[in-house]
Amino acid sequence: MEIIPGIDLVRGECVCPSHSSFAARPDFSHDPARVAKLLADEGARRLYLADLDGARMGKPANLDAVRRIIDSTQIPVDLGGGIRSLETAQKVLDLGVDRIVVGTTAALDTDLAKDIFGNIADKTILSVGSLYGYVAVRDWQARTDERAEDFAGRMVDLGAKRIVYTDVGRKGMHGGVNASAIRRIAKALGVPVIVSGGISSLDDLKEIKAMEQYGVEGAVVVTAIYSGTINLREAIECCS
Repeated sequence: MEIIPGIDLVRGECVCPSHSSFAARPDFSHDPARVAKLLADEGARRLYLADLDGARMGKPANLDAVRRIIDSTQIPVDLGGGIRSLETAQKVLDLGVDRIVVGTTAALDTDLAKDIFGNIADKTILSVGSLYGYVAVRDWQARTDERAEDFAGRMVDLGAKRIVYTDVGRKGMHGGVNASAIRRIAKALGVPVIVSGGISSLDDLKEIKAMEQYGVEGAVVVTAIYSGTINLREAIECCS
């Protein structure tokens, strides 16, 4: 199972997720290229980048920082946040991003989802944020009336080939992983699933790894790495 460290970007800088303190990892900084290099040196073989400005504005806003990250690490990166057209998606891929992440786009515009999955499905990850079991939208501050697993299944029918599943209420290190929900959605979809949200210990990662038989292939870890609760090298060794 792949452990994928995350980097949250705001105004060109790496920011502390969920009020995590950089002081817990004195080698971290707000320089995203430096943080990316540190994570790569600790064994990361892929990074998950979240353009938080882009998610709010509806278009990518931190591409310069993304380019610096790619140049500093030479490892694949996934990018989500504000990618809401096929043209924008292609621009991001041309920059050197390995896979784009779409969520709100697919939830609110089925025709656009068809366009993206119909053209670049192999380079796209569907982000499924679950808020009390329903699809989370608008930077995860609101929800639709569609169940998360129903939405994910509908998108798979449209061509989605991989998803990242986040229980929004457990984002950060709150409450541990929602194992039953992860297992249910992975078994139902039949496509690779990456897990995010609530991961706070190696035991959580072991619980996720136990679901590889259902199609779970990776875990995005952010807050726990920044806070020092999870050692990245140990996590990679534990789950390899």
